[in-house]
Amino acid sequence: MMQTLTEHRCFDGIQGFYQHDSDAIGLPMRFSVFQPASAHGGPRPALIYLAGLTCTEETFAIKAGAQRVAAELGLTLIAPDTSPRNTGIEGATRDWDFGEGAGFYLDATEAPWNKHFRMASWITGELLPLVTDRFGLDPRRIGITGHSMGGHGALTLALKHRETFRSVSALAPIAAPSECPWGVKAFTGYLGTDRAAWLAHDACALLRATPCPFPAGLLVDQGLADKFLTEQLHPDRLESACRTANQPLTLRRHDGYDHGYYFVASIIEHHLRFHAERLAG
Repeated sequence: MMQTLTEHRCFDGIQGFYQHDSDAIGLPMRFSVFQPASAHGGPRPALIYLAGLTCTEETFAIKAGAQRVAAELGLTLIAPDTSPRNTGIEGATRDWDFGEGAGFYLDATEAPWNKHFRMASWITGELLPLVTDRFGLDPRRIGITGHSMGGHGALTLALKHRETFRSVSALAPIAAPSECPWGVKAFTGYLGTDRAAWLAHDACALLRATPCPFPAGLLVDQGLADKFLTEQLHPDRLESACRTANQPLTLRRHDGYDHGYYFVASIIEHHLRFHAERLAG
């Protein structure tokens, strides 16, 4: 059962925050939904946004300023939390880049994380069907985007569930997580030490194995003043993987922009219009 936590009038629509008991996670999970005023006229397109490390279901709604353009486009926005909370797992809140707040949008296979950290199953198997039914969405017109860790999640979930997601983009994504410190730490903890198993959660590896998965194109934006660019993000490797896969990619690089939500707020309109165009009709 879904519980309404709060709802707020926003650009003539409703920005709401909700919770439900997840079977996949085994704990209550929170998420936010922005419903534009036009959402009541029939099944509508939706965009799911996956946030980055340390974020919650509130971060995008509060910081990105996306509701104004989503209201204009008639686009419902869905933002899940970034991990299970109050798991009781020892060490789950010790590090900012692993554990609670850092679920990496995958299903853990290693104990003790595999009991609750099943973000991929929750998002694709529970959350999307729940919000599609509750908010009258069109299951054939769902897009996905995300920032940083969430950009990694958007790319990998889209590549692994092409029947679910019609469009995909990312903002400063962790593009090659099996080759960067954040990803190595997360994958070792959640998936174990077999690096071959990591490739199923690495966008570059998935692209190299899947010729042209999104013919309508991928959109990625990256700030060039991002302090994580060289060590953690590796958009150049994503660019190379897309060439190998014959995957159309628009990779926009922006002078002066860092990794934070001032960057997200500056470019989110372009991503919303990108998805609205591909989810139309």
